[in-house]
This record gives sequence, C-alpha cells and structure tokens, in this order.
Amino acid sequence: MEKIGIIDLGSNSARLVIVRLFGDGYYMVEDEIKESVRLGQDMDRDGFLKPQRIAETIKTLKMFRRLCDARGVDSITAVATAAVRRAKNQRSFLDEIQATCGIRVSVLSESDEATLVYRGVINSMDTPKGIILEIGGGSTKIIYYNRRNILHYATLAFGAVTLTDLFSGDGVTPEEQTARIEEFFTEQFKKIDWLETVDPDTQMIGVGGSFRNLYKINRLVRKYPLNIVHNYTFGIDDFNTIYDMVRVLDVEKRKRIRGLSPNRADIMPAALAIVKSFTNYLNIQSFTIGGCGLREGIMVNTAVPFTLERPLSDVLGYSLTTLVKYYGCNEKHVEHVVHLSIQLFKQLRVLHKFPRVYLKVLKIAASLHDCGEVVRYYEHQAHSRYIILNSPIYGATHREIVLAAFVAGCHRKEEIAPAEWAKYKDIVSDDDLEIVRKLGVLLRIAECLDRSGLGVVTGINCDVLGDSVIMKTEINGDAALEVKQAMNAGGEFKRAFKKNLEIL
Repeated sequence: MEKIGIIDLGSNSARLVIVRLFGDGYYMVEDEIKESVRLGQDMDRDGFLKPQRIAETIKTLKMFRRLCDARGVDSITAVATAAVRRAKNQRSFLDEIQATCGIRVSVLSESDEATLVYRGVINSMDTPKGIILEIGGGSTKIIYYNRRNILHYATLAFGAVTLTDLFSGDGVTPEEQTARIEEFFTEQFKKIDWLETVDPDTQMIGVGGSFRNLYKINRLVRKYPLNIVHNYTFGIDDFNTIYDMVRVLDVEKRKRIRGLSPNRADIMPAALAIVKSFTNYLNIQSFTIGGCGLREGIMVNTAVPFTLERPLSDVLGYSLTTLVKYYGCNEKHVEHVVHLSIQLFKQLRVLHKFPRVYLKVLKIAASLHDCGEVVRYYEHQAHSRYIILNSPIYGATHREIVLAAFVAGCHRKEEIAPAEWAKYKDIVSDDDLEIVRKLGVLLRIAECLDRSGLGVVTGINCDVLGDSVIMKTEINGDAALEVKQAMNAGGEFKRAFKKNLEIL
C-alpha cells in the first residue's frame, strides 16, 4: 500500500493532498492542507516573483515536507502553474525549493494544466458534454469537451489575484472594479473564436476555490442539507444574488460573509466577475460545481495509468468499488446483492413502473448497504445511510445520493423518521418516499437472498399472478436460510406493492 503527496503550487495558494493507493487502481484522500501564499501577487509589474512571496512559499513547502514525512508518504508529486510558469526568476526559485525543501517542482505548460483539469472532471462526473471554467489566481482556463474528448481549450493570463491587482486603485469602489473586470473579460472571450461554436445545451462546470466558496455561501443561505460541493447545481439567479451582495462590500465586510474564506475575501469579487462575464457571454442559466480538478487529475492518472490515454468508462462504478474497498465491505456479497437487486428491479418493473434512472439509485444503495458495519454491526443500516450521505460518490446527482442513502437505510426493517426525511426537502419530495420504500424492499429481499454470503441463490424468476408475486429461486446448494430470511420481508412487500409474496 503506497502513499503519495501531491503539491499544487498555484498563484493564490499552495495545497498538499496526501493520497493512499490501495487495491488495484483505487485511491482515497487521507489528509489535506492549504495555505494562502499569494505567489502571483504584484508579479505583473515586472514579471518577477517577489522575495516576500518566495519566503512565504518556502516556509509553507517546508511545513508540507514535514507533514509528508510524518505521515509516511512514499513519494511527492509537486506541480506549479501560472505564476511560476511566467516568472522571470523561475529557475532560481525552483532551485531554492529543491535545496531547502528537497522537493522537485514541475512547471506545467498551459496544455498540461488544461488536460489535468479536464481529467479531474471527466473521471468524476457523468457529464458527456461540458464546458469547464477553472478560475485560478493567475490564469483562467476554459475547456470544451464532447463525447469524452477535448475539442478546444484556452488559457487566459488573468486570474482572481492578478485581476484584483490590475483593477484596484485609490478611489475605485468594489462595484466599479467588478464592472471593469466584466467588460475586460468579455473582450477576452470575443478573441476566442471557438466559443461561438459551443452548443447551447452544453453543461457549464465550474472548478476551483472560488466556485467551492460560492457553494459554501449558497449552502448556508439556502440551508442546503448536503455538505457535498461536487455536482452541486447553481441557478443563475442564486449566483446573481451572491454576486450583487459581494461586489458592493468592502473587504472587511466581505470577511464576515458566512461561507467565504477570509483569505479569499479580497479576490472574490474578481473571480465572480469572471463567472458573471462568462455566463452572460454564453447565455448560461445554470452551472454545476465540480469538486475535482487538477489535483484529482494527477491522482487518477497515478492510480489508474490507462486514464492517461482514455477516461474511466464507468465513473459511478469505479467510485462505488473504491468505497466498497475503502470501507472493507465483503466484495463478493456486495457484487451478488447488486446482481440480485438488478434482477428484481427489472422483473418487477410491471409493478413499480420506475424509469431506468432509479436502477442507478438501487445500484448505489446495494453497493454500499453494508458500509455502516465499519462503525458497528448493530443498526448498521442507519450508519450506512449516514456514510452514503457523506461519501465522495462520483457520477451521481445529489438527489440520487439522498434517495440511495435512504434505500440503504431500509435494507433492514426500519421506518423512515419523518424529521430525518424532512431535512432533505430541498432535494427530495414526499412523493419520493414511495420510491424509497419500494426500492428498499427490493434491496432487503436481495440482501436476504445472499444472507450466508455464499452466493447459493444464483438467480430469480418472478411471476405476477393475480394478487401474488411468485419468486422462483435458482440455487446452487442449500438456500433454506436465504429463503426464510427473504420471506420475512413479505409484510413490507405487500404494503409497498399490494401483492402477496411467495418465494420458492
């Protein structure tokens, strides 16, 4: 089992992520630390990294090195982006890092950086066509892809830090500053010819610290129940409300905005002005926030080398397998329960009439139904629900995650507490309770039909006859335990489907 450290030295901040590689091509983040170093600040005056910024960065990297040593990190991959890429004193700066910290930093080209951001997105989101806007401290990246291939990319040599420096001045109000940045960036977009070819139905994906802070602010405003930034959908009206609030406040008042990092308070108006200009230019009505970008691109390339050539074909499946391994679930039992759940869903479609999207919900719940045992066996279904609600499940929407969590919570006989369900009223509706209960019964039966974990029930054939459902099991061995356990779900099955259950 290997541990790697990934250092992302940006124009605004330096971040270390410690990742554990396990199994065959799977990984999980174990630790993370971020420091605001503002390496790109004041660079535009003469193109040199400033001594104070260099000293602060060296101090931070020494701290990162000590943490890596303490956590038993085997190797460190360190990359630098826009500020270092453009710096006239790049070589001396990198040599000093190597000499004082023992860390070799690679400077990414614009193409390398865009590719890594894209790989972080495409291997964590089930969005076949998108346009990525990644706002850094010293640059802004736009990446347009379709059918899991990059079509175009552009890097603009202006980010939240450099724009704040360029458009600030005595007597310039924050509102005036953002208006000038909007106008400036609109002109920059006009120079990118291929933006005119972007299909109107293309999903915009926002990546970077400014977008994560946007989510945190909006989550608190809306009292949004899930603390998951990845795949959060942002309506343009919600964005405009936050933008109009932030752009009129001075920096000290901005620091008091709940959800906004104080270290980002001075540069946030510039970042939001870029988003405003971009959404206006392409007439975008909503965007999704991606929690994965450049660092995750490095992670997946390291853990799964074939992603250097092609993306993961099944983002959700890879994510679920990662969590099954990470939580120490019985992989054979999980695989079998998923298989039986899918059979039940398909064979009883005449009863539940659910579209295929709910098969995805059932697959998530079946894959992680036992993950709560990592907390304790007793009441593990409740722990599984909590873990699903708080795990990095890629390739699923927030609604699908919430539904799957409650379905998993039903795989042992348990009523859904109205107060618990009500917490997620912004994501699911009361009508969704019926969906959860029906899928929960199917999962419970599937789990019971592999109660011993030996896979003795190899298949199921269901017949709907009058007021009964006859489940005929295909077996390889003694299935008395499995059938008896599954029949205990007969009462719940009848309440959910209005049919008697018989298992043969």
